[in-house]
Amino acid sequence: MRHAGWFGGAVVLTVASGEVISHIADSRDTNAGAAAGAVAAGSGALRFVQVSDSHIGFQGPANMDVAGSFTEAINQVNSLGFRPDFVMHSGDLTHLSTAGQFDQVKQMMTGMKTDRVFTVPGEHDSIGDAGRAYRRTFGMGTLGDGWYSFDTHGVHFIALVNTLSLEKLGHLGNAQIDFVRKDLAGLPSDTPVVVFSHIPLFAMYPKWGWSTDDALKVIALLRRFSSVTCLNGHVHQLFTKTEGNITFHSATTTAYPLPKPGRAPAPTPQVVPARQLKDALGIRSVGYRQGDRELAIKDQRLA
Repeated sequence: MRHAGWFGGAVVLTVASGEVISHIADSRDTNAGAAAGAVAAGSGALRFVQVSDSHIGFQGPANMDVAGSFTEAINQVNSLGFRPDFVMHSGDLTHLSTAGQFDQVKQMMTGMKTDRVFTVPGEHDSIGDAGRAYRRTFGMGTLGDGWYSFDTHGVHFIALVNTLSLEKLGHLGNAQIDFVRKDLAGLPSDTPVVVFSHIPLFAMYPKWGWSTDDALKVIALLRRFSSVTCLNGHVHQLFTKTEGNITFHSATTTAYPLPKPGRAPAPTPQVVPARQLKDALGIRSVGYRQGDRELAIKDQRLA
């Protein structure tokens, strides 16, 4: 099915000569990124952006102005030097799921220079109402509790919801897993597949809930594909892990940093010196050219 979404975050994936590129860029890389984008534009390649964990409505010393830093992220997306084919926001758009916060983040994302914006919900987007307010704002055209898939530039995209039935870990549920099974059934095994979720599908740090308890059932369905890329938010930091044909990439945040796994009593917002906050925040761009096997990912600190 095709999702009628229109919002996003800041991750860019790009494939170059079959080599995956994933690194944090600083301001010196901006021109290089723009040049790469211009080359991609001429080749008809897919380029999209992932942004994540804007937590609009958060109030605390870890970031006294999350709306301001999200605005900076949007401006950075608009300054990449190319127009992304779409932007994906990988969850925790809001901090407390209020109607005002959903409206604010939706209005802010209308400022992104892209044709389409997609979202998946985070656990902060379903506080107290099992995600109903989120789906009223962002769920048009989705199935079940908000999942969907779409195709573009020869790539198949799946957006999952693993934040509604939380005990400790993320959870997909049988209905959503059955959707994935049917969704993938007719695809040739050489189709590149990209999966979005808020909570990681791999066991990044289960002690803090940074995993999904039934993700292996989906992973098993993805094993036959030659190239699978899973992109998530939730952990507020960059992390990459490869298991066979599947590569997992956690995105950073536009709001506030969280501690490294196990290096604090709990995954609570971290206060850093003001001049260091932007180093912990950022966006990501992703690119793919038909005929290549892999997607290429480039992470950029907030400028």
